[in-house]
Amino acid sequence: MAISLRKLLLNTALAAAVVLPAATAPAAAFDDAERKEIETIIHDYLLENPEVMLEVQEALTTKQMAAQRAEQQDAIASQSEKIFQSPADPVLGNPDGSVTVVEFFDYNCGFCKRALSDMVSMMENDSELKFVLKEFPILGPESEEAHRVAYAFFDLYPEKYAEFHLRLLGGDGRANEEAAMRIATDLGADEEALRKQMEDPTITDRIRSTYELANALNITGTPAYVIGDEVVSGALGEDVLTTKIANVRECGSTVC
Repeated sequence: MAISLRKLLLNTALAAAVVLPAATAPAAAFDDAERKEIETIIHDYLLENPEVMLEVQEALTTKQMAAQRAEQQDAIASQSEKIFQSPADPVLGNPDGSVTVVEFFDYNCGFCKRALSDMVSMMENDSELKFVLKEFPILGPESEEAHRVAYAFFDLYPEKYAEFHLRLLGGDGRANEEAAMRIATDLGADEEALRKQMEDPTITDRIRSTYELANALNITGTPAYVIGDEVVSGALGEDVLTTKIANVRECGSTVC
């Protein structure tokens, strides 16, 4: 009985020492023999109960996700105008919609291509949905070429941008300057005027601004969405996105 009680006390003391910051833990709480006994107890306990480590990992992951969400919420609040209302960004759907979905995308992103049908379906089924598109070329030089054509096309032919976007993102093969220019001219663009517009330094500024915004929101891949007070990463599907949109309408947050 005395040994069990001693082990219980040692376990309790060790737990306190682990939980408390190192600076507050007593430096000389145990002598060498006691420390060795504690190490043996912990070693044996973890071998007998390995699920404890999974619980610890899950708790850590939950804590990290909560911290990341809080940081992203702060960033969304502080960068709200740049995220939702920038005149530099193309808008699809209802420009006066009751809920806005902002998508960061790359024309060469396979997951973005997969998610394209979700966007189209959501706009068809929700007349109050506004989609803001953030040109975010992160997959190499060819992507940047394609996005430069896209920006120039949007500047000169904003009324045709939606069709351009659907055709380029929905097309097969690698998106680059040649592919984007071919679609643009098929839609009636003047190639010479388009190439001149591609040299506009504001296009570089807009791409840089999108990168800075993505960094502030901790967005590292595509597609990524901003809906209400949340950054949603990945092609999670129409059902996930529509649920979050419905929650924003109901309570102002993606989680009610």
